[in-house]
Amino acid sequence: MSGKTVERWLSDSRLIPHARNREDAAEALGVDSTMLWPKAVRDALKTGPDREIIRSYPYRSSCPSTVWGDLIKDARTDLYFAGYTNYFLWLEQPNLVEGLRRKVESGCRVRFLLGDPDGEVTRQRETIEDVALTVSTRIRITLEHLARLGPLEGLEARFSAPQDAMNHVSLSVFRFDRDALVTPHLARLVGHDSPLMHLRGQEKDGMWSRFTDHAEELWGRGTPVAST
Repeated sequence: MSGKTVERWLSDSRLIPHARNREDAAEALGVDSTMLWPKAVRDALKTGPDREIIRSYPYRSSCPSTVWGDLIKDARTDLYFAGYTNYFLWLEQPNLVEGLRRKVESGCRVRFLLGDPDGEVTRQRETIEDVALTVSTRIRITLEHLARLGPLEGLEARFSAPQDAMNHVSLSVFRFDRDALVTPHLARLVGHDSPLMHLRGQEKDGMWSRFTDHAEELWGRGTPVAST
């Protein structure tokens, strides 16, 4: 890890790196990791399903982009982006195309589940949101980025099935191995104005499993995107 990365962790109390990174940083600094990140100790004392809730944010936009970046970087086996458009990722994560390419080449499975840009639910959502950058445009921007990536073995993209589109547009699930970021979309709000939860799978049939199983079910009925 770089010195700048450690400096960022220490300067923002909201950022808590993975345990192995905490221990490495503490060893390099010659201190105990609990002195640097006492919140990690408090979180470890949670019991039952609450243990899976790492942090919650009232707005997706209030979750630091570094949280997303670190989760993407640390994932080893499974990256699954099941937002309806996934558009914001390309804005907030520097050089994401090449970063995902490296992930695929290292053996990580990378999947994108998108809404159908020509689907009825997409048209309905555009009317509800009534913003200049429409839902279908945001989906097509993601498709353009994916076209720059593919075809690559290990990279997959699907459109959610018509019967699942309403469930998909109302709930975004982003999986990073055993971590997940989940956004339930509220009424007329766009994604960045809706709340977000950071979950880590630790319980049988816990919240992490409930949300990721939901996303896998939608994936199973999805239609492959030809460009990838």
